[in-house]
Amino acid sequence: MNPVISAVIPVFNEKENLRDFERELSEGLAQVKVPYEIIWVDDGSADGSFGELRAFARKPGQRALRLSKNYGQTAALAAGIAAARGEWIVTLDADGQNDPDDIPRLFAAAAAGIDVVSGWRRNRQDAFFSRILPSRAANFIISAVTGVKLHDFGCTLKIYRARILKAADLYGEMHRFLPAILGYAGASVSELEVNHRPRRTGKSKYGIARTFKVVLDLLTVKFMGDFITKPIYLFGGLSFALLASSALMAGYTLYNKLSNGVFVKDQPLFLVAIFFALVAVQFAFMGLIAEVLIRTYHSANRRPPYSVAEEAGEEKRPV
Repeated sequence: MNPVISAVIPVFNEKENLRDFERELSEGLAQVKVPYEIIWVDDGSADGSFGELRAFARKPGQRALRLSKNYGQTAALAAGIAAARGEWIVTLDADGQNDPDDIPRLFAAAAAGIDVVSGWRRNRQDAFFSRILPSRAANFIISAVTGVKLHDFGCTLKIYRARILKAADLYGEMHRFLPAILGYAGASVSELEVNHRPRRTGKSKYGIARTFKVVLDLLTVKFMGDFITKPIYLFGGLSFALLASSALMAGYTLYNKLSNGVFVKDQPLFLVAIFFALVAVQFAFMGLIAEVLIRTYHSANRRPPYSVAEEAGEEKRPV
């Protein structure tokens, strides 16, 4: 029997937390009362974590994957998602801070018709200045830029409709943007408060430097979400804006020359106008090149620039 829920757990140097967490996870999934599986993904741990995972894999409904090196959480999640067989995929951290007892509530909310239900660690048990404050700033910026309004993009505890999640391309460190990426693809996204527990043993793998990576990744997500099928709109818009600015500055330079007798060579603004015009031309050509690359990409991959959410009625056969 195929599982209804697949739990995907990325693991990196969490040996001391694994046994207690595995027991709690099994108990939490059992509360849902549907068939489930657990997929552990060892992301190149060096503390013997995979020995524990290998023992878990001997139990029914559990599997373990070991990546050849530490690729990062996004790659580990992608490996687990690819191996998942359930209709729904729930993701959790292996450090024990996510509470598996929240899984039934997430599943109930998703089963009511939501494609993505994201956990919100409202009472987060982490250091304020190094973890909580940067996270709040990042969440505000991500919500404002992408239009997907969530309080906590960084919470790993989420449940996804597998069909939609498996269609997403995961690379780099894009796992934290999954609700926004799937929202761009037309998925319905909701949020639910979840319990967050203090770390029992070990130390966090994240620091404040992650905030800067979030800002850089956000630029990619915004471009891929809004302009991946029409990059000329972005580069062309920038080109027109620069040309308009250039024309205004050149016009003001001409006005100064005719009305006030100020020579062009004495007006630095004219040099700025020339610079803006040159950059505008470059942006226009960049947009054209991007259009060619995007069309080549879709042709080579034979992937349409859309996704079908639902189909009803009998298949229509050509006469």
